[in-house]
Amino acid sequence: MTVAGLSVTEVVELALMLVVVGALSGFFAGIFGIGGGAILVPVFYECFRLAGVPLEVRMPLCIGTSLAIIIPTSISSFRAHYKRGAVDMEILKSWWLPVVIGVVAGSVTARYAPERLFKIVFVGVAWSAAARLILARDNWKLGDVMPTGLLMRVYGFFIGLLSTLMGVGGGLFANLLMTFYGRPIHQAVATSSALAVLISIPGALGYVYAGWPAASKFPEVAALQLPFALGYVSLIGALLVMPTALLVAPLGVRVAHAMSKRTLELAFGCYLFIVGGRFVISLLSGS
Repeated sequence: MTVAGLSVTEVVELALMLVVVGALSGFFAGIFGIGGGAILVPVFYECFRLAGVPLEVRMPLCIGTSLAIIIPTSISSFRAHYKRGAVDMEILKSWWLPVVIGVVAGSVTARYAPERLFKIVFVGVAWSAAARLILARDNWKLGDVMPTGLLMRVYGFFIGLLSTLMGVGGGLFANLLMTFYGRPIHQAVATSSALAVLISIPGALGYVYAGWPAASKFPEVAALQLPFALGYVSLIGALLVMPTALLVAPLGVRVAHAMSKRTLELAFGCYLFIVGGRFVISLLSGS
């Protein structure tokens, strides 16, 4: 017996993998304010490869699904951080509009961009973040206070754009910027969780729009058809991952406020380096 071209055993293995990944993404959403996309995208890539999703649309399907899952986890994470008074609302007011404009630009790009672009963006951002997490020191700074005016809006635009092309909630970029301007890491994490809400909702809708033609272009691929997918958002993937992600996100918040993050930063930096390397191999081999 097969389901969408997979044996029952393979389907069960994929389902269990997605449930575990949901827990991991929710945990990291709480700890790092990253929405969990850096965990989800590479795992979805392997799952959709096994499900026979063509290379041409595999990466955008991973990213769109990741953004959809980030919606509830980021809301849960933001509420928990907000109750602790850790979110910098002034930064949020400065960034919300340019971030949303960047998300819209990224969604339009996703409809027409080649598949390689998504991998290049993921590798570039993942390895940059890995270097920052593993090598960063307290004296690495861009300034003592956050900028204002045009530069702040430019930062917001690129946070929205790159997050949408990478399938993350913006935490990788916001954490990097805020800590480079001397903001405490816990405040950076909390503010990033709010940005993830702004990025994930329009981002997921944008990938539904961007991937709308994919179902008719690949009618033989069940994973791209209703009721399994809506555009570049895999509904079955989202439904399997969301519950555990939602349950575990508040636990990640408690851990973030209760312990030193250095060991976790090192572990997450190594993870980003490894998954970035996986996509480099994919770019070189075309698989």
